[in-house]
Amino acid sequence: MTTYARIDAPSSLVLDRETPPEELAPGQVKVTITLCGICATDTHNYTSGGQIPPATFGHEWTGTIARAAADVTSVAVGQRVIACVGPACGTCAMCLAGHADHCDTAFAEANGVTPDSPAHGGFATSLVVSARRVMAVLDGLTDVQAAIVEPTAVTFHAVRRTRQPLGAVVVVQGAGPIGLLTAQHARHAGAGRLLVIEPNEERRAAATALGFTDVVAPGDTATTWIEDVTSGLGADVLYECTGAAALLQPSSEMVRRGGTLSLLGFPMTDSTVSYGDWQVRELTVIGSLAYTHDDFVGAMRSIADGSVQVDSLHTDTIGLDGLAAMMDELDSGRTSQAKVLLDPTR
Repeated sequence: MTTYARIDAPSSLVLDRETPPEELAPGQVKVTITLCGICATDTHNYTSGGQIPPATFGHEWTGTIARAAADVTSVAVGQRVIACVGPACGTCAMCLAGHADHCDTAFAEANGVTPDSPAHGGFATSLVVSARRVMAVLDGLTDVQAAIVEPTAVTFHAVRRTRQPLGAVVVVQGAGPIGLLTAQHARHAGAGRLLVIEPNEERRAAATALGFTDVVAPGDTATTWIEDVTSGLGADVLYECTGAAALLQPSSEMVRRGGTLSLLGFPMTDSTVSYGDWQVRELTVIGSLAYTHDDFVGAMRSIADGSVQVDSLHTDTIGLDGLAAMMDELDSGRTSQAKVLLDPTR
C-alpha cells in the first residue's frame, strides 16, 4: 500500500492510502520515495485548498526505482533517481515550430497536467510515474543533495535564461532557498559584484555562511551599496526571488538603464508597475518558470563540483504525520526554516 498526503480543504490535508497497480503500463516506473522537499508552491497549494494540480503537491522528490515496465531502458530497478521533466518530445506544436527549449510536453510535466500525471505527488511512500519523469542521480550526491536538485534546477534555468554578462553587478532580492541558490548560480556564472538583500536576519546569516560578503537588509544600505558600486547607474542584473508583488517596481528601479530584471518569485496577486519607466530605461525583463531536462543535468553537476552548496539549506526533516503542522509554520512568515525535507518512513 502507498500512503500519501492529499489536500482536502484550505490549510487542511489528510493521509490517504492506495494500492499501486499490479502491472505497470508501458513506460512507467514505480519509485519508492526517500525524501521530498517542501517549497512555496506546496504551501500556496495547501493554503488555497488545492488550486494547483495534485501531482505537484510534493514535486522535489528523490527515491529508488522499485519496479519498471518491460520497455523502460533509461533506469533500472534499485537505481537512485530524482524527479525531473523529460527531454523535448519532438512532436508537440512548440517542438515542431523549432522551440524545443519550450517543449509543451515537458512544460506540462513540470506542472503536473499531462494525461499520465499521478493522482498525488511525492509526499508519499511511493509514486508511479512515466519514466520520462525520472533521472538517475549523479554519482557522489547524497540523498539530501538529491532532494534539493529540483529547486537547484529552477534557479539554474533562470540564470541560464538571463544570460548574465561576465563581471556583471548583480543584486539578488530575497535569501530564501530560491534566492540563495540563485545567488550561488550567479556567482558561478561570473558575477563581478553581488549584493543579497533580505529582511530576515537568520536568512542574511545563511547567505553570509555561503560566502557572500555583501548581504544587507532592504533600505538605505542597499541603495547606497548599489550607488557606490555602480557610480549611480544601477545594477546590471537583478534577480527577484521573493514573489512579493509590491516589490516588482522597486526592484526594477535598482536596475540600470539597459539592464535586466529577472523574475523567479511567483506573485500570487497582480502587480502594479510603471511600464513607461521600464520602456524609457529599455529594461530587459526575463520571466522564468520551471526548467528543461538539461537544467537538471547542470544542476546536479553544479552540486557535485561544489559550485552550488545545498547542504546548509537543509534545516529539518519531518514525517508525513508532521506535514500539516510544518505547512502552517512555513506559511506563518515567522519561521526560521529554509529547506524542510519529508521522509515518508518516519
